[in-house]
Amino acid sequence: MIELHAFDDQRAQSDALAKAVGDALHASLAAQAAASVAGMPVAGTPVAGTPVAGTPATSARPAMLAVSGGSSPRPFLQTLSTQAFDWARIAVTLVDDRWVPETDSASNAQLVHATLLQNAARNATFWPLVDTGQDLRAHVAALNADPRFGAVPDVAILGMGEDGHTASIFADSPEWDHAITTPERFVAVHPGSAPHARVSWSLCALKEVKHLFLLIAGPRKMDVLNAAAAALQKNAISQLANDKGVRLDVYWCAN
Repeated sequence: MIELHAFDDQRAQSDALAKAVGDALHASLAAQAAASVAGMPVAGTPVAGTPVAGTPATSARPAMLAVSGGSSPRPFLQTLSTQAFDWARIAVTLVDDRWVPETDSASNAQLVHATLLQNAARNATFWPLVDTGQDLRAHVAALNADPRFGAVPDVAILGMGEDGHTASIFADSPEWDHAITTPERFVAVHPGSAPHARVSWSLCALKEVKHLFLLIAGPRKMDVLNAAAAALQKNAISQLANDKGVRLDVYWCAN
């Protein structure tokens, strides 16, 4: 299900999305705190044992926020960084990243450090998806075994290309079928039409995200989204838009 939020300019779009993301993170933290007080396991948190009555429950994990790279989200990330929030309880990660060192200008991690992990948000923890000191597939296997990613993000902000890809789930990659069907959290992707190998959350993982947002701008992107939602196509955004179990809040600005 798509819920459209339309704005005339990028400033209004960024402000509204920053508020919505903040509200979603507040709700996630409140739910985790309530579960912790009750002695219940927090969703996605490995359970070592059952707490003994009268003893404090295990501390809740951080709320996980996954953001996208590229030029479009930069103003939003800068706005979000200034929001007064308990950032020390937030783990920031990425929806996807290119298989390049963080010193490379193509790195989404570099963008996040320069835009989001500033101001009030400098107290957040960052969980990167890339370590080029390792083999790509071995690293993806390690991510899939990492207990920090035992749950999907509480909140994720997606972008979208004009080919309908989101995250790094490209229809022209040899990993397409695997990326849209695997129950694993992460996939390695080699796009046919874009540079660099990628690490991406899988489509199944994205479908599990409770608070899922899409940030886009301009009439061309809206045309792509409308076509993707009208009938199932071979692209990732269409796969999400046509899944009745998925709510996708679209924040679009005209220019």
